[in-house]
Amino acid sequence: MTTFLSGMKSINEFLWSGPLLFLLMGTHLYFTIKLHVPQKKILEAIRLSVTPESQENTGNLSVFATLATTLAATLGTGNIIGVSTAIALGGPGAIFWCWITGILGMATAYSECFLSVLFRKKNADGQNRGGPMYLWENGLRNKSVGKFYALLTVVAAFGVGCTTQSNSITQTTSASFGLSPQIAGFLAAVLCGCVIVGGIKSIGNVCVKIVPFLAVLFTAGCILLLFLNREALLPALCLILKSALSPRAAAGGGVGACLMLTIRYGIARGLFTNEAGIGTASITAAASASQNPRKQAYVSMTAVFWDTVVMCLLSGLVIVTNMILHPDSVSGISEAGLADAAFSYLPGGNTFLSLCLVAFAITTLIGWSYLGECAVEYLAGSRGIFLYKVAYIVMIYIGAVLPLTFVWECTDLINACMVLPNVAALLLLRKYIKG
Repeated sequence: MTTFLSGMKSINEFLWSGPLLFLLMGTHLYFTIKLHVPQKKILEAIRLSVTPESQENTGNLSVFATLATTLAATLGTGNIIGVSTAIALGGPGAIFWCWITGILGMATAYSECFLSVLFRKKNADGQNRGGPMYLWENGLRNKSVGKFYALLTVVAAFGVGCTTQSNSITQTTSASFGLSPQIAGFLAAVLCGCVIVGGIKSIGNVCVKIVPFLAVLFTAGCILLLFLNREALLPALCLILKSALSPRAAAGGGVGACLMLTIRYGIARGLFTNEAGIGTASITAAASASQNPRKQAYVSMTAVFWDTVVMCLLSGLVIVTNMILHPDSVSGISEAGLADAAFSYLPGGNTFLSLCLVAFAITTLIGWSYLGECAVEYLAGSRGIFLYKVAYIVMIYIGAVLPLTFVWECTDLINACMVLPNVAALLLLRKYIKG
C-alpha cells in the first residue's frame, strides 16, 4: 500500500505541477474569450435557474432540479475539507487559485453542458442521456473513447463521489460524536441506498428539497464567522493575494517550488469542488427536460459560481481569518482540521460544521450515484444498473474505513484522467458551441 501510494503521489505531482494546470487554465481562458465572457451573464443565469417552466417530459428533470442535483454532486467535502487541505498544503494563496479556477471555469462548464444537451439522446424509457461519452459517440463518431470516458466515470463514482464522501462522514462522526467508522458507514449506506434505488426522479426530488437549504445554512454560518472575525478580513485578503503570487519558500524548497504547490493545490481542489473541465456536470445537464441548450448551459454554469466562487471563497476566508486571529488554534493540527479550528470560535460551531459536512457528503453520495449510473448504462445498458447500485451502496461502507491520504491521492489521479478526453471533445466540437 505504501509503495502504491508513493507512486500515485509521484504521478499526481507531475500531472498537477504543470501539464494539467496549463491545460485546464488554457481551456478556461479559451472558452471565456471565445464565448465573449459568458460569466458576465451570471445574473441572467441565476434568474433562469429559478424561473418556473412547464415540464413536458415527466421522465426528465426541470432546469432547477438539474442544478440542485449538480450541486449535490459538487457541494460537500471539497468546500470544507478540500479547502482546508489546500490551505494546509499550498498556503493561503491556494484560495486565490481555487477562486480563479471557479471564475474562469464557468465558461468551460457552459461549453460542456451546451454540447451535452446538443448531442444527447433518449434511452429506452424516454429519459435524456448525455455527457462526454455521447460527445465522442454522436459528435465525433468515436465510441471507443466514449466508452473509455464512461469507464473513468464509473471509477470516479466509486472513488471521487463515493469513498471521499463516506470517508469524510466517518472522520467527522468519529471525531465529533464518537461513532465508529463501521456504524457510520453502515448508516450512510442505508440512508443513501433508500434514495438511490428510486432512480433519477427520486434523486432529483431529494436534491431539490435538501441542497438549497444546506447551502444557505452553511453560507450563513460562514458569514456570521466572518462578521466575528471582521478585523482580520482585510489582512486575510491581503495575505491570500500575496501568498498566491509570491509565497514564502517552503522548508527544503525554493520559492518557485512553493509557488507551484500553491497553484497546484488551489487548482486541483477547485477542480474537485466544481468539476469544470471533468465533464461530469454535463451528464446531469443532459437529463433536463429543457430543449434549449443555451438556457440549460447557463443554468448549469451557476453551479460553478455557487460552489467555488461563493462557497469555497467564504470557507477559505473563514479559515485564514482564524489563522490570523488565533494562530495557536491551528498549531499541530491535521490538514483537514483547519476548518474545524475556525468554527470552534462560533457557539456550537464544531457541531454545526460536523452536521453540515455529513449532510453535504450524503447529498454528494446521492448525486454522484446518478453520474455513475449513466456511465454504467452507456457501457452495459440497463441490465447493469441494478448491480451498479448494489456495488455503490456497498462501496459507501468500504470507503468509510479507507485512509484519508489514500482517498485524496486517488481523487486527484482520477480527476486528471477524466480531464483529457473531456477537454479534447470540447475543443474538437467547439464550432457547435453558441454563447
